[in-house]
Amino acid sequence: MAGKRGKAEDIVVKLRQVEVLQGQGKSVSEAVRQIGVTVQTYYRWRKE
Repeated sequence: MAGKRGKAEDIVVKLRQVEVLQGQGKSVSEAVRQIGVTVQTYYRWRKE
């Protein structure tokens, strides 16, 4: 089963959402779970 590919703009929006949630005191894993991706995907996106 192939995964969904996000557009670059969508990925940037989700990365910013995680930053906002972290600023509100949530952990990385909680914030990433709220935007609907895995922690591994989050760190892969950040690396790019």
